[in-house]
Amino acid sequence: MLKQGFQQKLQQKLSPLQIQLMKLIQLPTQAFEQKLSQEIDENPALERGKDNDVNDEYSNEDTYDENGNESIETEINVDEYLSDDEIPSYRLQSNNYSADDEDTRIPYSGGVSFNQHLIRQLNTFRLDEQEAQIAEFIVGCIDDNGYIRRDIEDIVDDLAFAENIFTSKEDVQKILELVQQLDPPGVGAQSLKECLLLQLYRKKESKERGMAIAILENSFDFFVKKHYEKIIQKFDIDIEELKLAIGEIEKLNPKPGSSFSGNLTGIEQIVPDFTIKINDGVLELSLNARNAPDLHVSREYSNMLKGYAESKDKSKTPKDAILFIKQKLDAAKWFIDAIKQRQQTLMLTMNAIMHYQEEYFLTGDETKLKPMVLKDIANKINMDVSTISRVANSKYVDTPYGTKLIKVFFSESMKNEKGEDVSTREIKKILETVIEKEDKKKPYTDDKLSALLKEKGYLIARRTVAKYREQLDIPVARLRKILL
Repeated sequence: MLKQGFQQKLQQKLSPLQIQLMKLIQLPTQAFEQKLSQEIDENPALERGKDNDVNDEYSNEDTYDENGNESIETEINVDEYLSDDEIPSYRLQSNNYSADDEDTRIPYSGGVSFNQHLIRQLNTFRLDEQEAQIAEFIVGCIDDNGYIRRDIEDIVDDLAFAENIFTSKEDVQKILELVQQLDPPGVGAQSLKECLLLQLYRKKESKERGMAIAILENSFDFFVKKHYEKIIQKFDIDIEELKLAIGEIEKLNPKPGSSFSGNLTGIEQIVPDFTIKINDGVLELSLNARNAPDLHVSREYSNMLKGYAESKDKSKTPKDAILFIKQKLDAAKWFIDAIKQRQQTLMLTMNAIMHYQEEYFLTGDETKLKPMVLKDIANKINMDVSTISRVANSKYVDTPYGTKLIKVFFSESMKNEKGEDVSTREIKKILETVIEKEDKKKPYTDDKLSALLKEKGYLIARRTVAKYREQLDIPVARLRKILL
């Protein structure tokens, strides 16, 4: 049964300027510079540098009402020719998210890719046309770490469907073995075991090399799990011989693809957005100058709009041209205002974080970090939590103790035995220190670590210790064991 009815809803809409501001706030310095260059290229009414001779001849403060709608009381009487179907495109785009809104990737310098490097080596082999195609296809399956994560059967099927090449598992295996002869050693392996063995096979023969190969070929699981006693027993060797063999294995590269200097996809230059210095015991905060560019509205475009207002010619053609100019001037003014608000928001947020964690920034001792969540800073500066998150997640600060991602200063709190709130980051730092000082012949188990933390006044359960250890990328006790 269909029914008609009325329903009242209270909706909150963000203005185009607010949306543009949020997008700008989340951009780190390099991505912000790209956005700035793009805006200047696309809008001729926006110019770099100071222009002290211009007394802000163009202003759109009266052009829009408080709801962001076009006002009819403007210098050029927009209501005479601007219909609902002629809303400036930049105003519509500001209210929508395009596919590249969140694209903050930094472009990398050009160079020879890892796969291109391998293909160049293939050209030194004598291969017929089909063998060359299969070899190039196999190289295309190699990931950035140098591995082929696919079965031979899958490669055979893909060659048939994608390349119209019908071959056998034996032929593909033969070409794969050829690819595995390429540099760097270990490339083209289908597993860690195979990768390490490929590298050992190329090394000069020695007793240590032979034992290392035997261990990987016949006792790989024992080696991975560090069951050294079982390895000694199985191969009837002493601990010194085992140390030498493991030393040979430790010299190998488990990710041969990462050693290729031309592979730049993982390289990213970090540019600090803020700098904190200590001057006579007082913290000083500054914003990277690249985040505070000098911009102004084009004087030429402002004069063109002023000239139209003084002109007696109000024909349709000049009005269309002036509408275009006015759109560009509005967009330039909006962008400049958004950048100014971005600067204020960044400085206000980082200043609050700096003073909240003042003891840490003065000493560099991570155990001095206070428990701090986004809401703490949001309440302190009367801003939304989402705004603080945008600043913290993508910005870096240059401190006397190194360049840090701002979000690392945020952490949850836990109670110590005195009932005081302590930062989980403080607990992690103490856990890390305890593990660093442990006897590597007999590493501490998670139960033992929990007991040691309780002795220091931190009541942490074993499963919580395991969680913190994993977050610190520290393996379990068995895998931390080493031969001394």
